[in-house]
Amino acid sequence: MSKLSTRIAPLAQRTRRLQLAAIPAAVLAMGLPPSAAAQALTGQSVEDRLTTLMRVVDEQQRQIHSLEAQVTRLEMMQRGRGLSGGADNEATTAPPPGADGLPVPLPPLAQLTPGSTGPTSGASTATGVPTTSSLPEPADGAAIGTTQKAAQPIRTEAENAVVQREHAPLFDRKLTLDWGISDTYYDRRQLQLSGFLALDAIFLGNINLGETKSHQVMADLDARYGLTDRISFDVDVPYVYRHSNFIVGGAGGAASALSDASGSSGAIGDVSFGVYYQLLKESGNWPDVVASLRLKAPTGTSPFGIKLVQVDPNNTSLVAPTKLPTGTGFWNVTAGLSVLKTYDPVVLFGSLSYTYNLARSFNDVSSVEGQTSPAKVKLGDIIQWGGGMALAFSEKDSASVSYTMAIEPQSETQAPGQGWQKVPGSETVAAAVNFGLNHVVNKHLTISGSVSIGLTPDAPNFVVGVRFPYTF
Repeated sequence: MSKLSTRIAPLAQRTRRLQLAAIPAAVLAMGLPPSAAAQALTGQSVEDRLTTLMRVVDEQQRQIHSLEAQVTRLEMMQRGRGLSGGADNEATTAPPPGADGLPVPLPPLAQLTPGSTGPTSGASTATGVPTTSSLPEPADGAAIGTTQKAAQPIRTEAENAVVQREHAPLFDRKLTLDWGISDTYYDRRQLQLSGFLALDAIFLGNINLGETKSHQVMADLDARYGLTDRISFDVDVPYVYRHSNFIVGGAGGAASALSDASGSSGAIGDVSFGVYYQLLKESGNWPDVVASLRLKAPTGTSPFGIKLVQVDPNNTSLVAPTKLPTGTGFWNVTAGLSVLKTYDPVVLFGSLSYTYNLARSFNDVSSVEGQTSPAKVKLGDIIQWGGGMALAFSEKDSASVSYTMAIEPQSETQAPGQGWQKVPGSETVAAAVNFGLNHVVNKHLTISGSVSIGLTPDAPNFVVGVRFPYTF
């Protein structure tokens, strides 16, 4: 970018100097004393002299327009939207300057006779006077100003923010610290039946409506480091705070009477490690393709073995956990593949991943107080995919929309000396639509906000978050 800036400044100065010189040149030529113009304009009438001076002015105006076009193209290159900044383009821009920094001076007035057209003909100015083009012809028949694809397109800062958030770390960066905070909200209602069916048709007992409202606030720090221009790795350490409110009817034996209980817990969540490898770099016909491998450790509080206790003595249906989990309790490995293609100012992206949950033995998986049940548990492996698009509507701002879906089959348990048993109701299908907004503060700091809205009962109602990646 610095090379482009150093090229744009001299061209802009040259353009201004030519603009200032165009009119005075004509005036000076009109007012030449007889001693200076005697040889140059000998034998020419006033009408011929005016025609000659118009050629001079038209030629200077043509050079001014040419330099203005070059300045515009270089500014677009600096923003990553025009021609690439390679040496080939540098060699096919401005005409060679003279000793004073301006383009090569025009021929003497004596050579610009009313009938002359210069060394070559065929081009004409706005006044209809033939002129000579000093710019070289574009290669391969391409028109001047036509946007050409570089081998690897130059993205704007806003597009880089989308790449870093939706696709993969920026491999040309070194150390990035990405701090974020999010709030995940769940609201679940469940009909609880306590009784039996008489004559296979009449239910005798209590019918209560239970509801659980939960907020999970997670603050995490993700440290990313690019080893090479294709390999990067990261470490993510989350802190999770959960607050849940449990509401159940049936207080005092009346189904319409409600009682509730609340619980909160805060601790480190599951720490994860990831490595990214860029399989393909984006070019004119190929997208950017990145493969990733992540390992998550069960450093958070496991949900197994947490006991449910009766909170309200007047409502036996109201039970609440003694503490809330902050992790899954399992090691898992996720292999993923993400694809991204830039069509400035639109960025398209998509991803596919598979998560394998390792089976683990627990000393107690029962939630009943006073009961211990050791078992081996295997969570279902997760398949997740998604895709979306982002629009960079300025140099520093972009918005995105995407869709994600994850499918997890039933979990299984194995008691000592027994076979594997599926856990009823443990299969989940979670789908969500996501909206994002990115703002580049400066070359180091970016602010990224997001809102995710759940589309299925297994997905959170909504997730609101903001991240602050800072690159050194």
